[in-house]
Parts: sequence; structure tokens; C-alpha cells
Amino acid sequence: MFSCQTPAEKNPAAPDRPEYALAIHGGAGTILKSDMTPEQDAEYRAALDSALTIGEHILLNGGTALDAATQTVVWLENCPLFNAGKGAVFTHEGRNELDAAIMDGNTQKAGAVGGVTTVKNPILLARAVMEKSPHVFLTGAGAEQFALENGLDTAGPEWFFTQKRWESLQKALEKEKEQAPQGMAPANPDHKFGTVGCVALDRNGNLAAATSTGGMTNKRWNRIGDTPVIGAGTYASNEACAVSCTGHGEYFIRYAVAYDVFARMTYGGLSLQAAADQIVLKKLVEKGGEGGLIAVDKTGHIAMPFNSEGMYRGYARPGERKTMIYGTE
Repeated sequence: MFSCQTPAEKNPAAPDRPEYALAIHGGAGTILKSDMTPEQDAEYRAALDSALTIGEHILLNGGTALDAATQTVVWLENCPLFNAGKGAVFTHEGRNELDAAIMDGNTQKAGAVGGVTTVKNPILLARAVMEKSPHVFLTGAGAEQFALENGLDTAGPEWFFTQKRWESLQKALEKEKEQAPQGMAPANPDHKFGTVGCVALDRNGNLAAATSTGGMTNKRWNRIGDTPVIGAGTYASNEACAVSCTGHGEYFIRYAVAYDVFARMTYGGLSLQAAADQIVLKKLVEKGGEGGLIAVDKTGHIAMPFNSEGMYRGYARPGERKTMIYGTE
């Protein structure tokens, strides 16, 4: 179990909030240094660093937290290393079913989509739902029709396909045949909870959170996880914090993890770090849930706790920038 404290969090007497703050994640799970080649390690760190650059450039130039979170996640969706957009995992039937959500901490408006298969960047669709529809959450064919009506880029199955994810599905299917009776919960041989997310604070003090995922390898029955459930996998409010989660989604839904960070801060008076740690390192562990989250508060503190072996993650603030993968970092 790991609690990532950034320098400002260690110093409660830190001065006024920084001009901006940004944190990202690329999924949590059994991510061990012993399983990674130096080349793979470097590739993931370079990808995380590039994602930070996208968001930081927007914030440095006076852009909004909402734009920074959106464009950072777009970049991560387009990177085949992560389980979102291109590179998403496969369902039991061999499809890519994508979920995403975004929330504006200033207005508390939110948009979410679930189970889409043809939208190149689900996070852009989630934002369109937030800004151009009277609804919060669209799914399946209806969400895809809304994407077409709003001119969003679509793509065929070949865009999302990666050999690595396809092989993971084949392993899961084999394991299922060997170990699980028909109808049991799907197996996930990677034991990784691949999701991408970004939380941001801009110079005007506005917060935003964005999250996108392909879900779980070998998922069935149009399963939707916590990512697009506002309050479970994604939440933002200028009153306290912005949160993006990654992990075993069923647990994050049951315990409203993203909202719980906000609630413990606003109702319980806890710091961002204390609230996030209580949920991820204590409550989820007690309940059997694995994963982590990234969060930024209204004063620019960042928390990134996780109870798995590793979590692809990084953060940036003026004069600070770091990418991490393993629990020992």
C-alpha cells in the first residue's frame, strides 16, 4: 500500500496555491519492476511525461483545468500503452467497449459515456454530453448516435486493436475454460486495472477531472465499471478537490470512492492526503478492493495513493515534475 505525498503536502504551511497543478494516472495493478525491461520502463515513463507536457502547456498558457484534463486524456487514449481508446482491452466477445467521464469543478456539470465501440476519443464524447446535451450519462448505440450528430471522430475495430491486448484476452479465455464454470466472473490474467485519468487546477482556481478506460479484460454482458459513474470513478468540485480513480471498478462503485474523498474533506475536515489515504489504504483494503486514485485540491496539493503493487502516475506544478510507476517510488 502506497501513499504518494508531494512536497507541498508534507508542508501544511505552504504558501498560497500554485499557479497550476496537474496529476495523471495510467492504471494500477500488479506492476512490478522485475517484470519490466529497461526499454519498457523507459517507454512508459516517456509516455507519462508526454501526457504531463500536454496538460502543463495548456495550464502554463492560461488555459482551463477542463481543457487541460480533456486534452491530456485524449493523448493517453491515443497511446496504445494504456487501456483506453487505442489499446483498450477486449471483452469476452472480442470487442472494445469504452467508458469515459469528465467533470467541471467550477459548475459541477458532468458528462459520461459507457459501452461505446466506435468513438475514437470517448473523453471528447463525454465532454460533448456535458456541454451539448441535457443529460449526464449516455451509453451504447445512443451515445454513438450522439457522437455522429456532434461531428466527433469515429473509428473501426482496427483503430483500437493491439496484439498485446488480444493475447491477454486469449489467455483469459483459456484460464476461464480451465478454472471457472460457465457464467462465473471473467478472469483477468494481467491483474491490471487499466484506466487513464487527469486532474487539474488552473490559475483561476478551477478544478476538473477526466477519466477514460477500456474496462476489464474478458468483461461480459456490457459490463460498465466505475470510470463513467460520477462520484465513483470521477468527481470534481471547486469546494474541495478533483479525483480520478483506477482499480477494480465494482468496489469503487459500491463505496463511491471519488465522492468519498470530497465528503471526507468537506464534512470531516480532513486534508486531501488524509482523505485519500483513508479510503484507498484502509477502507478499500478492508473491503477487498484493489486500485488507487489521483487527486488535486483547491490549494494545489496532490495525492496519489494506491494499494496495488504499482500505478502509472505523474504530476506537475511550477518547478516540480515527476513520473512514477512502482510502489517503491
